[in-house]
Amino acid sequence: MQTVAIAGVGLIGGSFGLALKKAGFAGTILGVSSPATLRVALERGAIDEGVPLADAAARADLIYLAQPIGRIIDTLRHVDALVRPGTLITDAGSTKSAIVSAARQHIRHAVFLGGHPMAGKEKRGVAEADADLFRGRTYVLTPDDPRALEAPAAQEFVEWIRRIGALPLTMHAVEHDRVVSFTSHLPQLAATALAATVAEQAGDHLAVAGPGLTDTTRLALSSFELWRDILATNSGPIAQALTAYIGKLEHLRDNLRTREIEGEFEIAAALAATLRK
Repeated sequence: MQTVAIAGVGLIGGSFGLALKKAGFAGTILGVSSPATLRVALERGAIDEGVPLADAAARADLIYLAQPIGRIIDTLRHVDALVRPGTLITDAGSTKSAIVSAARQHIRHAVFLGGHPMAGKEKRGVAEADADLFRGRTYVLTPDDPRALEAPAAQEFVEWIRRIGALPLTMHAVEHDRVVSFTSHLPQLAATALAATVAEQAGDHLAVAGPGLTDTTRLALSSFELWRDILATNSGPIAQALTAYIGKLEHLRDNLRTREIEGEFEIAAALAATLRK
């Protein structure tokens, strides 16, 4: 792998470029983004050149799609005609079924391997990029065909995932989307709902709020622009996760004065402790 093209040099794409360089990648990293983003990415050292997609695709051994989900799907519809045979295309989209399906329909000359690094921040953009963003974080891979992982380019990519400090984990795209509806998408919507409720019911009295409210509303800082495509492409599993969560809230409401609620506190504390190990 001598040349990497990153389409969408924002937080994830920029961090991937910085992480590769920190891990010893000595090849060329091409960036495909808006002129303003490319300028910052070059200043940060996340990429070596800013080029159009056609140029990047023709030169790259690895194409890393770190755009919003809708843009990733659109790129997959057009990029296959631009690549060299055997090029590895991967993505960092937060939902996988729609992306893997698009790749199945449109990618013929290249090898596609879906991916989702379980890393991020509330703030977006290459200015927030961090070479250590992936360190210690799970990096989910969702091959449509398990044989995709046997391709030499895919094996080298997985080795680079390990070198940047991430922990590769293989899942089916459908199972990935079901799981992240609980572990990622539900926390975002819960924080959004909590912050919106407090704003509407007690927004004039935030001086009477402790650090717990700050901690539990952190994800509410995320922008809708980032989440729009996630909600649209994983609406079924997210609806099921919300139904389960609403049921749990109703159970808590109905048991505010019974011992039933003690068990819920114990289950919740055990999970919270596990997450913090």
